[in-house]
Amino acid sequence: MMKSLRLTLALSLGLVALPIISATTAPSSGASSTPQCVVSLSPTATETLFAIGAAQQVQAVDTDSDFPKSGLPTKRVNALNPSVESVVGICKVTKAHPSAKPDLVIISYDANDIQQKLTGLGIKVISQDAPTTLTGAYQQITQLGELTGHKKKAATMVASLRSTIAKDIASVPKHPKKIVTTYYELDPTYYSLASNTFVGSLLKALGVTNIANAESTSADAGYPQLSAEYIVSANPKLIFLADTVCCHVNQAVVAKRTGFSSVSAVVHHHVVGLNDDIASRWGPRLGILMNQLTTGVKSTLADSALWKK
Repeated sequence: MMKSLRLTLALSLGLVALPIISATTAPSSGASSTPQCVVSLSPTATETLFAIGAAQQVQAVDTDSDFPKSGLPTKRVNALNPSVESVVGICKVTKAHPSAKPDLVIISYDANDIQQKLTGLGIKVISQDAPTTLTGAYQQITQLGELTGHKKKAATMVASLRSTIAKDIASVPKHPKKIVTTYYELDPTYYSLASNTFVGSLLKALGVTNIANAESTSADAGYPQLSAEYIVSANPKLIFLADTVCCHVNQAVVAKRTGFSSVSAVVHHHVVGLNDDIASRWGPRLGILMNQLTTGVKSTLADSALWKK
């Protein structure tokens, strides 16, 4: 898991103050402004491109892109260790597209200075780093729609996500006297996230108290590594696991950890397993993640056993 693009983005990109959206435009070649060959080195961008109708334009993706489950191109590039050679000759040469160079490359992690290198060869590169706000996520979807000629479908997606998330937030009852302390686990070594991160902001909107906030510093950029002792002492009432696929963590596994059997969330069965990919991407499945977070919070609030004086 530590070698995946998912955690690399969380723990590495978060340490650098990069813009949410940046674009490096290569010199114009006089070709059509709508890209015919797109290479996505971001799993989130891949999902978005397919969801807005740009699938036929995507000719290669990174090795971590795994959704949608069918229709993805067979050509793959390692986004954590990309080479110029692996990208520049990846497109199918046709009469309409006589060059093997891609028209557009989307990255979320600038490994090996790939952005500068590709730009130097006349290839347009868009950097969409992990956002810290919903607005940032919506901007990235909108940008991909504008760049690929699918602006209307991108706008429809953004509107749908806005509606879903707003309804979820509104559905959580006011609870001024109920403090829902929450631990969000990124991996079994207790990396977590604070409220100043993207998913952390979603949890904050639902009114929970994130135990990682007290341990987070400027050095970890919102992704502190907690200790088992601290988590147990914080006694969270709700736990979210974003490492169920990579590391097979579930409530039973958590309960077997030293001291965790007495943690409130474990005792009262408020340990919520999330799909790792859905929990780490900010594209079309964002509504699913928000639904799961909201359900976990509402279930905890509704459990009378937790709130007996």
